[in-house]
Amino acid sequence: MTNKDVFHIRLKNIELQTECIMDPGLKMRPVAIISSPHPNGSIISLSPEAEEEGLSCGMKVSVIRKMSNRTQLLPYNRSLYDRIHRYVYQIVSSFTPIVEPQDVGEFFLDMHGMHTLRGNIHNTGLSVIKHIRSQTSLSSIVGISVNKLVSRIVTAVIPERIHQVERGKEAQFLSPLRSLVLPTAKENPVHRLLRFLLVKHVGQIQSMTKAPDDFRTLFGVYAPALYKESQGYDTSLVRPLQLRDHILEQTILPEDTNDDNILYAVVKTLSEQVAFKLRQRKQIADKVRLEIHYTDGYKKQRTGMITGIDDLSVATECKRLFDGANERRNRIRAILLDVWEFKPYIAQGNLFSTIEERNVSLSMAIDKIRSKYGVQSLQTANVFQALMRLSLIHI
Repeated sequence: MTNKDVFHIRLKNIELQTECIMDPGLKMRPVAIISSPHPNGSIISLSPEAEEEGLSCGMKVSVIRKMSNRTQLLPYNRSLYDRIHRYVYQIVSSFTPIVEPQDVGEFFLDMHGMHTLRGNIHNTGLSVIKHIRSQTSLSSIVGISVNKLVSRIVTAVIPERIHQVERGKEAQFLSPLRSLVLPTAKENPVHRLLRFLLVKHVGQIQSMTKAPDDFRTLFGVYAPALYKESQGYDTSLVRPLQLRDHILEQTILPEDTNDDNILYAVVKTLSEQVAFKLRQRKQIADKVRLEIHYTDGYKKQRTGMITGIDDLSVATECKRLFDGANERRNRIRAILLDVWEFKPYIAQGNLFSTIEERNVSLSMAIDKIRSKYGVQSLQTANVFQALMRLSLIHI
């Protein structure tokens, strides 16, 4: 096990905290932040006062309006929360140069060796909390352990503003917790099997690992990761932020949905936006990541590579990634495409080059039309209809 002190900083309910700072009148009132004002929009974050009204995360806007007419509904303001996230990143970076940003309001800090400069590790954690509070008015909590896995679980399950799991006691800490605190336990095949076996706590998984052959037979390819996580093993490094050249496109759906026609339309639109930028750069990409955000907060992603710059090539790869990632029946709130590790595009000199060049020429002709009349001016009929249903196109 890596001999390090790893902090996980979590600003719980950062969206609501941010809105209350921007408008102090929201404090002590029932407030819910929603993905969309559409009836099928859902709650992302809510105040304790809204919970007292009977509301909960994931609840539909149509249901909210029937249950509580006192609750104020606020739209999800991604750009505002991202700015706050970047500002907090600057604050925590003053404690160590090795900071890895995670989701909005979450950070890993590698504090190995910093005790010689800052003293007691527990007091350093309190100092981080104090600095964030004094400079932003935001509340935060700190989880401390020898690795990223356990530190992050600490901030997810422990209500204290700071909690440290002592080195060597990782498995003991995890044992009474729900099995779903382990990342691999959330994988669909593993989750279904654990439910079938009535396994509810990490301690039960730890007991199962004592029969390694049976454990491997049951969980197959997931067995190694599930074993390590159940014991609190994690050797992944805290990776500091690296400013890399990338293309990022995302859509937050006005309505949470699992309608394949709508979702494929969104993936196609995102892929065309990426393809357009790749043609402008005359580059392909060794790395493309498609990430799905579900309404229950769960995320799933797949990575691949883009070998062409025409719309068809990029859309085909993105659809493949989407199909691989979307293993759940839950409704989807957002889809993200991230592209990086670029290299020059060179047309292939083979039997397929004529088809490839024709596709690129067609895509470039479409680019000219879209540049003149707008990105949405050319869409295939099924894509156009699906986007109309989602109100992503306004006519």
